[in-house]
Amino acid sequence: MGRNSTRSDIEWRFLAPVMALVTIAFLATAWVKSGAPITTVAQGAGAPVHVGSQACAGCHASQAASWAASHHAHAMDHARPETMRGDFAGRSAEAAGIRARFFREGGAYLVETAGSDGKQAVFTISHSLGWEPLQQYLVTFPDGRIQTLPWAWDTRPATEGGQRWFLVYGDEPIGPADSRYWTRLQQNWNHMCAECHTTDLRKGYDAQADSFRTRWSELGVGCEGCHGAGSGHIAWARAGADGGNATRGFAALAHRRPAPDWSPDPGTGSPAAGVARPPGDEVETCARCHSRRGQIGTDWRPGQPIAQTHSPVTLAAGLFEDDGQMKDEVFNDHAFKQSLMYAKGVVCSDCHEPHSGKVRAEGAAICAQCHQPERFAAIGHTGHAPGPGAPDCIGCHMPARTYMQVDRRHDHSFRTPRPDLSAALGVPNTCSACHADKPANWAAAAVERWHGPQRKGFQTYADAFHRSRTGDPSSRDTLQRLATDNLVPAPARATAVEELSSWPAAASERAVTRALDDPDPVVRATALRHLEGQPAERRRIALPLLADPVRLVRIAAGYLLADLSFETLPQHLREALSAAIAEFEAALAIDLDRPEARANRALLRLKQQRPADAESEYLAALRLDPAAAAIAAQLADLYRRTGRETDAERVLRAVLAVDPGSAGARHALGLSLIRQKRPREALIDLKAAAEADPANARFAFIYAVALRSLGQPELASRLLAAAATRHPADVDILSALLQEALQRQDRTQALDLARRLAALRPDDPRFKDLAGRLGR
Repeated sequence: MGRNSTRSDIEWRFLAPVMALVTIAFLATAWVKSGAPITTVAQGAGAPVHVGSQACAGCHASQAASWAASHHAHAMDHARPETMRGDFAGRSAEAAGIRARFFREGGAYLVETAGSDGKQAVFTISHSLGWEPLQQYLVTFPDGRIQTLPWAWDTRPATEGGQRWFLVYGDEPIGPADSRYWTRLQQNWNHMCAECHTTDLRKGYDAQADSFRTRWSELGVGCEGCHGAGSGHIAWARAGADGGNATRGFAALAHRRPAPDWSPDPGTGSPAAGVARPPGDEVETCARCHSRRGQIGTDWRPGQPIAQTHSPVTLAAGLFEDDGQMKDEVFNDHAFKQSLMYAKGVVCSDCHEPHSGKVRAEGAAICAQCHQPERFAAIGHTGHAPGPGAPDCIGCHMPARTYMQVDRRHDHSFRTPRPDLSAALGVPNTCSACHADKPANWAAAAVERWHGPQRKGFQTYADAFHRSRTGDPSSRDTLQRLATDNLVPAPARATAVEELSSWPAAASERAVTRALDDPDPVVRATALRHLEGQPAERRRIALPLLADPVRLVRIAAGYLLADLSFETLPQHLREALSAAIAEFEAALAIDLDRPEARANRALLRLKQQRPADAESEYLAALRLDPAAAAIAAQLADLYRRTGRETDAERVLRAVLAVDPGSAGARHALGLSLIRQKRPREALIDLKAAAEADPANARFAFIYAVALRSLGQPELASRLLAAAATRHPADVDILSALLQEALQRQDRTQALDLARRLAALRPDDPRFKDLAGRLGR
């Protein structure tokens, strides 16, 4: 899971609605958009069941009306006139070489566009997804797959550029072989969207038939999508029992009441220190769908830690900027949990009315609930004279990014503007949104004039993450501190642990050991993943976490320790390990429609010394995605270990037949050909891989080694030198260059390389000793 789940946990996405308020009478009859009959309320004991949002309207009319106008209420709908916002009057569109025509026939909503083979075909739209600023559309196929069309309707007014059809990927051409193509894996609603656009989802994937029978209690996010199954509460209400116990029958009430007093302190203009969040924090309830994560459990309950049923990502490069700002489509939870507001006890409903989803006030007025405008809207704080065009709180502290071409989303980390970081590290800064014609240094100087050089804000880890990701070993000490400082936001602590994998040292291992006891489960799970590949005796330190109270940690420990000999463990630990492995298996079973889950099952089977079963899982993964180069490379390596190189070559060539540009498959094929003693053929593929993916240090290193072995040492040296510039912390590349320098007796370069390697591997005495001898 973990890293392997990253590609599969993209949610396409809470795009949903703001519709006109409708009457309570209408709501009572028309709310529920069922995929299966709503279960009758049971009066007896037992687990609560879902009853549907219409069951709540009688007692909660005000909340029901607010919810009906919300994005949640229309996160998904059946295709019918009152829900379809796009122009289906025969309108045509064309972009990125794809044509489409949208029309109606016999009451059905139809689109003529390119199908799975790239040829024009007509498809019936079964559902809408979202409401504004765009609405997407779904096509249901006979095998139960529901796929998201690449075309979406821009619901904005025409004066703002809306009222048009557009491709969600813009002008990028995406063909049928691409996993992002609309009939392929990355646009499969059953996995990518369904959990957060319905209530009480059951995916219903049949691995034998490779088909879906997905069911839900309600389309859209209904009352029970946040509050949990309501049959117990309904039964209590009908029984007319203890009227003072309003939470009776709920697993939890998501929204904290009464709210704390956030009145501004007269001295500072900001509220006094917040209160600790109570158990069953509503933030964890919202995080289920407003975060980037994979699913590991189906027994979600409101208020429990998200890591009980889901695996959140870290602030990984590619997903987030080095300073933690959102970059890819990561939603709000990770950003909010980096904020000082979250640390002080602010929760989602302090700013958002929980049933309508709307903010409690517009613009900077939402901030004035807690922060005195006369202090914070003044020139002394903003550096700008008040008046039309002056920046406001949201503009400066919640910079926005646009996703899916038209969906503008605000970063919820509430950070201090840091144009100095833009100048030093290249991360975005909010000042440039208005001052695009000015360099970041200009803005940084202005901020320093206004507030002094010490105003750095709450999030202070950008420099460490940037240095780590650009190959600077000086980041190691800072990462160790970040990983073990509980005042650092938990997402940043987890990321620091993850980054330490690049900087092995005894001190790093001590920091990881401390992180195993971190109060945040995502940090603990990340520390467990860090231990993968280490000797069994070192990994045994994870044994206590087999009984961790949070599932994400237990399954990470179970996978980490799955290859331990059971005979070496006392009975209680055998039982705990067996249970954790079973939980890991169950987590993988949720996503057997995904090649990543199949590949992870294969890795588990290898740990369990079951290579034949591992092969079966890899083959199943490749049937799901024939272009999955990383999985094909793992299978090829399994074939290498079992002496089946011709099978390895066959598998890799099959991937390249689907995706000829796959650098990973080219590289793995080159290695297989070398093992088959066909070095001249191998060189062609190794070269292609290194040129196609220059960001991969391993590809460059192996290609250079192959060149040297085939009598081209000069070219190999030039390639290694260029690769060292791109990858200044790669030990293999630097070691190869050091060997060359020693061979030609270039003492100056050899000393420089030995010192660099000693800094990268401080616990390896060879480099330090060599640098000492060369420096005499």
